[in-house]
Amino acid sequence: MPISREEHDNHLTDRRTVLKGAGALAAALATLELAGRGGYVPVREPLTGIGDAASSLPDIQFDIANYIAPAQTVDGVLVRFGPVHTTFLTAQLLRTPTKADQAALGLALETIDANYPFTASGIFTFVSYGLPYFRRLPGGLTGSLVSAHMPRLLSDNSRYVLEEAVPGPTDVSSQNPGITKLRYNVPVRIESNDILITIRGDNPASVADVVSWLGGSDHLAGKSIASVDLSGLLTFTSSRAMFQQMGLPKNVATSNKLPFANFINSQSPMWMGFTDQQQSGSGPAAITTCAGNASARLTTAVPGNYFDNGSVQHLAHDILDMLQFFDMATPTSTPGSDGTFTERVQYMFRSTPPPSLGNSDQFTDGGGPSFLDNTFQGTGDALASARGIGTPIDPTTGLPQHRIGHLSGLQRSSRASDGTPIHIRMDGPGFDSMDVPDGSNQPKLQFTMFAPSADFFRTMRSNQASLDLAAQNNVAPSDNGLERFITATRRQNFLVPPRRHRIFPLVELT
Repeated sequence: MPISREEHDNHLTDRRTVLKGAGALAAALATLELAGRGGYVPVREPLTGIGDAASSLPDIQFDIANYIAPAQTVDGVLVRFGPVHTTFLTAQLLRTPTKADQAALGLALETIDANYPFTASGIFTFVSYGLPYFRRLPGGLTGSLVSAHMPRLLSDNSRYVLEEAVPGPTDVSSQNPGITKLRYNVPVRIESNDILITIRGDNPASVADVVSWLGGSDHLAGKSIASVDLSGLLTFTSSRAMFQQMGLPKNVATSNKLPFANFINSQSPMWMGFTDQQQSGSGPAAITTCAGNASARLTTAVPGNYFDNGSVQHLAHDILDMLQFFDMATPTSTPGSDGTFTERVQYMFRSTPPPSLGNSDQFTDGGGPSFLDNTFQGTGDALASARGIGTPIDPTTGLPQHRIGHLSGLQRSSRASDGTPIHIRMDGPGFDSMDVPDGSNQPKLQFTMFAPSADFFRTMRSNQASLDLAAQNNVAPSDNGLERFITATRRQNFLVPPRRHRIFPLVELT
């Protein structure tokens, strides 16, 4: 049985002691403990019609739709909440893995699966691999092993679906001279990890238990179970904890006396006050794979190929400037006009027209609703708002405002011709000190997304920034989406293989 939160809290000090040799893992435990105190373990509806044998689990590793609660309607918006807690573990290999290493990592993951059910009340575990991993294989990226199995872009057969991440157009980087952030002017780092392990579950104690066991605790699910010794194979480089539950960001902000706590919507699962879990905002798992589905297929993969049900997973770590989001010059300042709900909702969604004008009090408890639908208004919606077509009138000039919403920019290229999103977003709040210049805990966006190719994500990220439309239509930086509030400090792309090949893919063919 999963351990209780009380047992987790009682043994937290012991776990951190155990993890001294794997110190990167300890960072996530602190956030899990903090978020666990502010949230609750939900009681989900019983699941029916699914099996728990390994052979019955989805070949698309992250396709957990049938293993969590059904979608629900909140304030008229259909939403679906995944597990409350997620931890991302990144690692670098110390050597090229062998078939024996395949068996060792396989045993570790199978032990987790055997002790926790594949449900939100148990543990979901996904494994993906970066370009450094594939470079280690015989022949590297250009050798016959990788080239024979790695899918390529349909639009350009010379390019693999997995390419390295690049700085986004508004990331702080030498590639973007002139781009700066108000408070967190941290250059983005393109990471070079071999492996990304994603661990998800509703109970923070269970997630922490699995993290600790991988770090060598020899204790899993309330039992003494020897940890698989991975110390000579890999070293963990980071751990990042994410939490996602209605009201949890406000609870964390209040308990930590954050200056903007009163302005966060008490229903919101996200720091910025608007839900990001709309059913209309993500596609089915199959469309995000290399093989695709009837709505879209972007790669050379077909069913039966080695990586057919694989996908590219982008992982980013973002610091959020919540003071700037609420237009607060200092922690003790009163929010300004740029921080009203009617402004924030346009930066998040669109201005053609704004999906809500909010309450008479534009700040207290968010100033307006958290649950608004992710409506698709066509690929030209961002251009229309940039040109001031159908946007609100500027009271100063009497002219339509030129603006670009975050989601309308994203939708320039995020969907298939039939309107189906070609991606699954799996992002959520974090609260830690990673990459914060003064070492303080700050609100984070722990961001990951599944898409058919790295090129697809790169294009979508560029369109989300919409610097081209802004320049062509005189859109001020202060009217362009969320770009100025977010500092991405780390990025990397990974290939998440089908479940049947999740353990060191291609090694068995060497």
